Amino acid sequence: MTNTTFQVNDMTCGHCVSRITNALTALDRDAEVDIQLGSRRVEVRSSNADAAELQQFIQEAGYTPVPVEPGRAATPQAKRGGCGCGCG
Repeated sequence: MTNTTFQVNDMTCGHCVSRITNALTALDRDAEVDIQLGSRRVEVRSSNADAAELQQFIQEAGYTPVPVEPGRAATPQAKRGGCGCGCG
């Protein structure tokens, strides 16, 4: 099982959370996806996809995921422009 965490600073709303969750579960329907909107963290546990594949699917959903080293604190950045889903 692959455990991967991404910082996704352009994820800013519930719709973004839904888009990312749907993208990841399209790749691996059994993936465990835990998204913390406040810290803009996406944690994924997958037995069918590696970190590069997970990152690609988040990118294809319209976001800019940055892999996070285990144990690093969240570092949300100020929002610039609209969010990845286009709502803002």
